Order: sequence, then structure tokens, then C-alpha cells
Amino acid sequence: MRWQVLAIGKPKLRFTATGMEEYLRRLGPMTRVEVDWLRAGTQTAESEALRNRSEGFFRIVLDERGEEVTSQGLADRITGWEQRSVKAVALLVGGADGHREELRQVADWRWSLSRLTLQHEMALLLALEQVYRAYTIKAGLPYHRE
Repeated sequence: MRWQVLAIGKPKLRFTATGMEEYLRRLGPMTRVEVDWLRAGTQTAESEALRNRSEGFFRIVLDERGEEVTSQGLADRITGWEQRSVKAVALLVGGADGHREELRQVADWRWSLSRLTLQHEMALLLALEQVYRAYTIKAGLPYHRE
């Protein structure tokens, strides 16, 4: 399965950029992940760009109103998508104002990392770590501990 991360605005926080690079490097041997940084603008323009760029993908929208899952639950979801022959997943990360409802409605899954509102760069870093964790769970590697 291929992952396409579509995020609004390049990271400005050095520590999040470094963390993202680390987890993208770690994911390399496990799955293909590409990141595209889209230009920041109005919430409407951002949501439209995310929607257009993710056409044809299984869409995951990061949203605080989405569904919370455990790390094992995420690993199980990824396995289920693979079994359903999902070939390409788009992880959509909005800008500072989040996503418009129209984008949430076309999502295949709305994923909440927390009930807290997270700064979008930090949300992406956490999401990448959790995707990495899910793949280590699936592979039986010792990274995750219950």
C-alpha cells in the first residue's frame, strides 16, 4: 500500500520537520510514503486543494472530531485496508483552520489523534509516528509495548 501525505504549508517548526524526516526514513523499508506540501490559503482553498489532489485515493482526514483508535486498532485498520486491496491512501492534514465540512464528508475515514486541538505540524508528526508504530505492530517488531 502506498501512502500520500497531503499537508497544508511546509513545516516551520524545526523539531517537527526533524521528527517527520525520522519517521519517514523509518517507514521507508515498510511502505512507500510520499509527502506533498500544499500552499496555505483560505480554508476553502485548502480543502479544495486537498480534495482535488486526493482524488482516487482512500482518504483519511485528520480531524479532532474523527474517530479515536488505539495503536493496535490502527494496525488492524491498515491490515483490513490491505485485505480490501486498497492500493493508495491519502492522509490529509489541514492548515491552521482545519478542514471544511465538505472535505470531511468525502473522507473514507476521519481520524482523531486526540480530543485536544493539535497544531497541524505536530498532528502530522504524531500521525506519522502512529503509522510507523502500526507497521511495526503488523511486522511483530519490538517498538510497540502494551
